[in-house]
Amino acid sequence: MNKQSKFLIAGFVLSLFLAGVVSNYASSNPDGLEKVAEDIGFLDSAKEHTNADGLLADYGVKGIENERLSTGAAGVIGVIATAGVSTGLFLVLRRKNGASR
Repeated sequence: MNKQSKFLIAGFVLSLFLAGVVSNYASSNPDGLEKVAEDIGFLDSAKEHTNADGLLADYGVKGIENERLSTGAAGVIGVIATAGVSTGLFLVLRRKNGASR
């Protein structure tokens, strides 16, 4: 295994750890947009978005009652999905440009 592969694997494992464990220690304060809406006074008139009842809504996994586990699982799913999509795109672009290993 070359250094580049080791680096990518280490980065992926670190991302999984951060998303699955460290994300539980993120601030529970509202994000910037929500804070501004609260300060200006139109937060109460906000409507739920289309995916509000989705599987990964509100930084958690629907159906997992333990909040810490739900948040960690959502983070891990997000990292895996992002890695899968980006790897697929890189492979397609590499083939399109005629690059080979």
